[in-house]
Amino acid sequence: MVVRTVLSDAEVDRVFHALADATRRDIVRRTLADGVTVSGLAEAYAMSFAAVQKHVTVLEGAGLVTKEPRGRARIVRADPEQLDRVRGLLEEYGRLWRGRIDRLDSLLTGDDEP
Repeated sequence: MVVRTVLSDAEVDRVFHALADATRRDIVRRTLADGVTVSGLAEAYAMSFAAVQKHVTVLEGAGLVTKEPRGRARIVRADPEQLDRVRGLLEEYGRLWRGRIDRLDSLLTGDDEP
């Protein structure tokens, strides 16, 4: 079974790279319900504004968040459509591995039907 996805291999790489960092996962979580300014995000972390800005840029490159100008501020919002695509990808991987485990279980128990 091959995992089919609406995301290209490069997009999948960017998404997993972006979500590999705990701060970036937290930024996505914080921006799910409502937009937050980059300054507002920076206040929540023990790092510089520039460091938070870099995290947001990585997330934006993966399509997980968008930045919307509002006056001088930039509002960061999670992109629910991209998150749905990522969820779908993870569900496909889950089906793939459950199928493999079921086939392995059948082989180990001697069942003829996988």
